Amino acid sequence: MPDVNTNSAEAVSTTALHQGEAAFFDVDNTLMQGASLFHVARKMYQKRAFTLRDATGFAWKQAKFILRGESMNDVHSIQDSAQKLAAGISADFIRQLGEEVYDEMIVSKIWPGTRALTQEHLKSGRQVWLVTATPVEVAGVIAKRLHLTGALGTVAEIEDGMYTGRLVGEILHGPAKGRAVRELAEKEGLDLSRSWAYSDSFNDIPLLTAVGNPVAINPDAKLRKYARDNNWPVYDFRSGRRAATLGLQAATGAGVVYGLWKGIAMVRRR
Repeated sequence: MPDVNTNSAEAVSTTALHQGEAAFFDVDNTLMQGASLFHVARKMYQKRAFTLRDATGFAWKQAKFILRGESMNDVHSIQDSAQKLAAGISADFIRQLGEEVYDEMIVSKIWPGTRALTQEHLKSGRQVWLVTATPVEVAGVIAKRLHLTGALGTVAEIEDGMYTGRLVGEILHGPAKGRAVRELAEKEGLDLSRSWAYSDSFNDIPLLTAVGNPVAINPDAKLRKYARDNNWPVYDFRSGRRAATLGLQAATGAGVVYGLWKGIAMVRRR
């Protein structure tokens, strides 16, 4: 019994020590491989919410995203396309879609190393938030399934239970992430100087520099250099990074060709 009491007291003490702190995680290529929005688009195609041509466009953007990392243009292009396609679709449909996408596609793409980091922060008593350009409905599902504190994501306008195709505010990307985290910190009483942030992209420098403990995970070339120049920790959960990249390029190229061929074959059969 004395041992149990001692451990319990230590746990309470550790939790109290880190109250008022948080850890913020980007999603795409940081928490999971690839772009989460691609999987939403793929599922919407399966449910015939849009056409093969739309799905092929998303697949090509996903391939570029995996191979070279994200760019501001790609993120805005994918998000704009998704918003237009979502116009007239019910919010309840998207929420249900998010649950299915997580179970069928996203859970298998999550990096075990990043997930372990989220759990360590939670055990230490810190809040853990996802901060992503992904629609907040999908980000919320991921956060809920991983038992995280919550999620900040891009918010789409809803009228009478239907998406209008317009945004509320801006895409949560680049500088917008830094602003969102500072607003959350003020609301939640968080000390950002004692908090952590994780991302794979140089575009997320505003998020990473908003906290006292920035960390690069699976970084693109520009972020890797920036992290080294500033003595930030760098974690790479991609095994055999260079060899895997070459293999991924070949596999992705073959996959795109195969996908296009299948699409053409489907059209011909119809």
